[in-house]
Amino acid sequence: MSSLTLMAAASVDVPFRIPLGVWVKDVVDFITDGFGGLFDVIRVIFGGLYELLDFILTAPPFWAVILVAVVLAFLARGWRMAAGTAVGFLLIAGVAQWENAMDTLALVLVASVIAVVLSVPLGILAARSKLASTIIKPVLDFMQTMPAFVYLIPALILFRVGVVPGIVATIIFALAPGVRLTELGIRGVDSEVVEAGQAFGASPFRILRQIQLPLALPSIMAGVNQVIMLSLSMVVIAGMVGAGGLGGDVVASLNRIDIRLGAEAGISVVIIAVFLDRMTAALGQKRRKRPRVAQTSRASTAESTGSDAAAGTSAVGKSAAMSPAKAAFDGGTSESGSGTNAGAGEGRRGQEAAAR
Repeated sequence: MSSLTLMAAASVDVPFRIPLGVWVKDVVDFITDGFGGLFDVIRVIFGGLYELLDFILTAPPFWAVILVAVVLAFLARGWRMAAGTAVGFLLIAGVAQWENAMDTLALVLVASVIAVVLSVPLGILAARSKLASTIIKPVLDFMQTMPAFVYLIPALILFRVGVVPGIVATIIFALAPGVRLTELGIRGVDSEVVEAGQAFGASPFRILRQIQLPLALPSIMAGVNQVIMLSLSMVVIAGMVGAGGLGGDVVASLNRIDIRLGAEAGISVVIIAVFLDRMTAALGQKRRKRPRVAQTSRASTAESTGSDAAAGTSAVGKSAAMSPAKAAFDGGTSESGSGTNAGAGEGRRGQEAAAR
């Protein structure tokens, strides 16, 4: 089999060689030499955000963090979610993976927030401009299909070993679904609703803020959920570049063939993923329920308005059957109560003058 492979390789004789790798290396060297200061600033910002959030999660006792998570789960989805959160987080603490889990959670939250901040405006731009959508879609396809390990090479060159290359690689890998689902949600808004806003003289920004974004929010929240899930899938790769956390333990267990450590770290990743998935899904469901309530109230208002209109129509028919003077008097009374009162006062004064 190997001899056949060698023969096939020898039979392929290409008369030219495209130096694609050399070109990419030259571009990376140019970026490193010309924008090294900018990447140092980004490294400081990303590292500072990670350290701050990691300190918030690891400084309190583990039971305090679990209590906060249980309260959030109860507010989001009820007592079942709260009970599952308590059991899952206690399991993480019980297998001595609490600090690693909090490090991983801090990395995922920082990367997810930055990815969402970048993806939502890009999705809005792609939804409002065909040219932007034509340019952005191939870039997203490239980002999604390129092996994630390839991102680590320029990330290590630009940001050095540590947690920041893992954050950058996670952002790049998780950015695409946020952009795509934001664009899909805004494009899916009914054009008649947008035209109604334009007919009332609303500016494009106001239409976006008060019509398109609220109606596209379920799709945007689905994109946020996918961003978080893809960020968690990059935990192991981030551990390979010195990010630590649960990914570092997974890599260590792979190098040592330690099934015990790999199982504990892997189950901890699953528990965090389920918690974040259920929380974001609960937020999306609450956002979906509000428009339904609004539609119900609008429907009830329309029904009451229709009944009032029908009653008004019958009243108008009855008033038309009355005498013209009575109808005119009723019309004058309904249009101007003050004029009717003034006419009544003049009539009384005229009667008193005639009596005198």
